[in-house]
Amino acid sequence: MKILVLMLTVVVISEVCLVGACRSYCGNITVDYPFGIRNGCGHPGYRDLLFCMNDVLMFHIRSGSYRVLDIDYAYQSITLHDPHMSNCGTIVLGGKGNGFEAEDWRAPYFNPTSDNVFMLIGCSPKSPIFQGFPEKKLPCHNISGMSCEEYMSCPAWDMVGYRQPGLSSGSGPPMCCAIGFESVKAINLSKLECEGYSSAYNLAPLKLRGPSDWAYGIRVKYELQGSDAFCRACVATSGTCGYESADGGGLRHVCICDHHNSTTNCDSVVAPTSASSSVRPKTIGSLILYFIAMNIRFKRRQ
Repeated sequence: MKILVLMLTVVVISEVCLVGACRSYCGNITVDYPFGIRNGCGHPGYRDLLFCMNDVLMFHIRSGSYRVLDIDYAYQSITLHDPHMSNCGTIVLGGKGNGFEAEDWRAPYFNPTSDNVFMLIGCSPKSPIFQGFPEKKLPCHNISGMSCEEYMSCPAWDMVGYRQPGLSSGSGPPMCCAIGFESVKAINLSKLECEGYSSAYNLAPLKLRGPSDWAYGIRVKYELQGSDAFCRACVATSGTCGYESADGGGLRHVCICDHHNSTTNCDSVVAPTSASSSVRPKTIGSLILYFIAMNIRFKRRQ
């Protein structure tokens, strides 16, 4: 009997703790609103996006999986690493890179920042990025002080035998073309017919000395759509912002409180929004009280 009561007590404690456990950590990175790695935590627009695997935080979208290097909540940015992306020390060809392409429904929530340059490598003359442009007015240009002309001075180009005095070979397309994400809306190496890519961003107000000093990775700006008044009201009443299935399908915002979910805030009158968030803890609590009473009665009979 004692063991049964103890087990039920542990279950209830776990239920109550999980209610407020949306803020979490993966390795040394804090995962907080609007992100979440638990089902029901965070903003619904960021659901099924982050996963913690062996203390490594991963970001998953249509184009592939990326390691999260940093989340800056003050500037609402997240920095990603693609293992098949070229940098100044290594050129990766063969179309292996993820690039960056999110699902259509995610597009309003995040995109690479305007100071992030994508340098497309070895693109076909038939690539969509070269179509519709006269040869002398290609879409390739300097982004935030970073260009392919500088990038091709990296020592990695010597190792692959692609070093050239200029950016192009003869009358063909340039070996490297630097563009911003807004120019193409998606970096898909197969669709763009490119062999590889690199990505870098510049946070410094001054021009960097060279490509060896660039920060390589994909810097993504995230934002919430519409007013975030609901979440602010929830947090002000010691709640945690989350979401759940709505009646009739779809998802809705909820305020996760100590013993229930609310569609307003934690100070509102308790109105259960789902069986899992309110009825279940109460039911288990009632069972514990019942078994404690039974245990006391059993002892008295002994």
